[in-house]
Amino acid sequence: MKSKEIALCGLLCALAVTLLLLGGILGIGTFAGPILAMAVLLPILEEYGIKTAAAAWGAAAILALLLVPDRETALVFVAFGWYPLLRPRLVGIHSRPVRFLVKLAVCNVIIAVLYGLVLRLMGLTADLLDASRWMNLLLLLIANVTFLMMDRALERLAVLWHRNLRKRFFR
Repeated sequence: MKSKEIALCGLLCALAVTLLLLGGILGIGTFAGPILAMAVLLPILEEYGIKTAAAAWGAAAILALLLVPDRETALVFVAFGWYPLLRPRLVGIHSRPVRFLVKLAVCNVIIAVLYGLVLRLMGLTADLLDASRWMNLLLLLIANVTFLMMDRALERLAVLWHRNLRKRFFR
């Protein structure tokens, strides 16, 4: 049984990295590639638990950093790819407004850390950020909406896995 788990995890990690590679090559996949890679790793979380899913995300993240030529795509996956591991804990929050605010807080902290790191590594100054404050706020708003749509898509994909797809892979 352990060999089946290892084979499925390896196959899905390879598929996730392939989607990240294709997303980087096509140019439109800077954000779509990481979301699809997260979706591909969702069955590991659903079937084998959070520890195995964390190991799979870690392996895919390392491979993405090493192999994906588009660094932004790889960094977005590294930064946001662990979110499906956190989702089950957030679903346990009973108050919808609190759950919504926690999800937005998680998104904004990840964005701040990710782009703070990118700006620091690139040596950009705060003057650049001040000059385009309204554009940055608009991009942050779009990122939050995209994050919430991704969260909803992950929720629906988990339901799809349990209702339809699981019985095709596990008989």
